[in-house]
Amino acid sequence: MQYLDFEKPIEALYEEIEKIKEVGEKTKVDVSSATKELEAKIEATRKEIYSNLNDWQRVQLSRHPERPYTNFYISRIFSKYQEMHGDRNVRDDKAIVGGFALLNGEQSVMVIGHQKGVNTKMRQLRNFGMANPEGYRKALRLMKLAEKFNKPIITFIDTPGAFPGLEAEERGQGEAIARNLFEMINLKVPVICIIIGEGASGGALGLGIGDRVMMLENTWYSVISPESCSSILWRTWDFKETAAEQLKLTPKHMNSFGLVDGIIAEPLGGAHTYPEEMAVVIKKYLLKTLKELSAIDPEKRITDRIEKFSKMGFYDEVKS
Repeated sequence: MQYLDFEKPIEALYEEIEKIKEVGEKTKVDVSSATKELEAKIEATRKEIYSNLNDWQRVQLSRHPERPYTNFYISRIFSKYQEMHGDRNVRDDKAIVGGFALLNGEQSVMVIGHQKGVNTKMRQLRNFGMANPEGYRKALRLMKLAEKFNKPIITFIDTPGAFPGLEAEERGQGEAIARNLFEMINLKVPVICIIIGEGASGGALGLGIGDRVMMLENTWYSVISPESCSSILWRTWDFKETAAEQLKLTPKHMNSFGLVDGIIAEPLGGAHTYPEEMAVVIKKYLLKTLKELSAIDPEKRITDRIEKFSKMGFYDEVKS
């Protein structure tokens, strides 16, 4: 288990437990009461820390290297997943994964998401979850295929942003994302979007237009990352904590602004601490929500979707 800076008190207690167990093994002394006392202290410390997280700490949690990614949730929530590849134009973008799968063993759905990679080699292969234009075009191809066969769409969002390279811009990065926004708002099938980690800028929006847009408890959703915001405003990353606070990017803020439809609670300690439990929670939400959305007429779903996104933001109308 890897620990973040603010989790050091928990790490110290676990190390203490290990030392006590080693002493118990060497001396053949029963240390169960001491370990139980420390385990209770760990639980209390974890509750104290996680009940007082600031915005920057939630950003850190969203990037935790052991946090479950899209492929993990696909393997735990769905069955008979058949991954599909390529945008039928340039290549297969490994930063976006997707394909048909069965939810609860009976309902066929199209599941699509960003995939970051679980180690250094895989992170490079997946481009750290930063999709190129062909990734968004692959996602759109799969969405249109789902619409053709009248299958609901589920997207998992976890990206530090769309890939900003020169070659991505040359191949139409902005157009690819804009096309996804236009097409997703008019999809006739139910669409559920869940932010499972980072939700940065257009990279997240390219998979984020749905009937329900949800955020896991320790995630963020914003037009820019705290580091990039800090570097623009203060010419240094040193003010990233202040930027995170000012951007109002956490689920609590996004929900209060009406930019997302709700928050899915994570187990105490974060999704990376109890990933299997997190998958169960998400599966329950998907089953419940798909049942609700499927009962709504397709044209009404589209109208509701358009109205929801049209109302977002704060503005004033000036009479000429």
